[in-house]
Amino acid sequence: MSSVKNVIKDNYNMMLLNDYLRAKIKDAGFSKVEISKTPTGSRIVLHVTRPGIVIGRKGSGIRELTEVLTSQFGLKNPQISVVEIPKPELSPSVMCNRLASHIERGTAFRRATMWTLQQIMEGGAMGVQITVSGKLRGDRSAFEKHSVGILPRAGHHADVIVDEDIAHVKTPMGLIGIRVRIAIKEKLIPEFELKQKKQEKVKQDTSPPIKDEDAGKTSEETVDEGKAKTETVDEGKAKTETVDEGKAKTETEQIRIDAEKMKSIETMEEEENKLKK
Repeated sequence: MSSVKNVIKDNYNMMLLNDYLRAKIKDAGFSKVEISKTPTGSRIVLHVTRPGIVIGRKGSGIRELTEVLTSQFGLKNPQISVVEIPKPELSPSVMCNRLASHIERGTAFRRATMWTLQQIMEGGAMGVQITVSGKLRGDRSAFEKHSVGILPRAGHHADVIVDEDIAHVKTPMGLIGIRVRIAIKEKLIPEFELKQKKQEKVKQDTSPPIKDEDAGKTSEETVDEGKAKTETVDEGKAKTETVDEGKAKTETEQIRIDAEKMKSIETMEEEENKLKK
């Protein structure tokens, strides 16, 4: 078999593996998979938002995936490791799947798109572009693009900092395609620096030195301040615990929570109807 056919076969198998993992560990928030072949076997890294769902109870999920990858995809001795995504809002595949799930559940595509844009920008993205195409409102196919922030379109700079992913949704009207492109600040090349960061550096350099105010205080005052600090730290821990308790355990729960919050967003059509009244 020629080298060209080998490349085509590997890419085809990679596409099948991506589709399988996206459907199999959907609740875990699957983002991407990295495969590297070694002399002893294959090393597979799964990037997900909730690693516990993939690992399973006592590693049952990993063992099941290992058997499937060996039998169906022909990977020899696969060693699977799971990596948690620190910010799901900056992962194009995660946000693309969430947007597709919202549309599949019957949410208006514009409302779901505006909510996704808002979530990505609040997550710390430099820019976002979401394209929705297909049979959106009638028999004729159409497309809509929504952009926020700064998003490089061409050049090496765009290749480095922009990530994108595509998803498809089957609706009663027909097939809808979704493309999400996200520009991430952390991937900026050092030569290109935002003006805000430069101004912050200048402010830090020109800030006056901190005075030693604790020099004239008694030991009792310092002890009381230490107690107050520990109390504030304990309060902060309690707040973080309450936030963690309210966090969704699976992607389906997260989508339900987002669907409830999404009702507060007004689309352009609703604003126009209000003005007409």
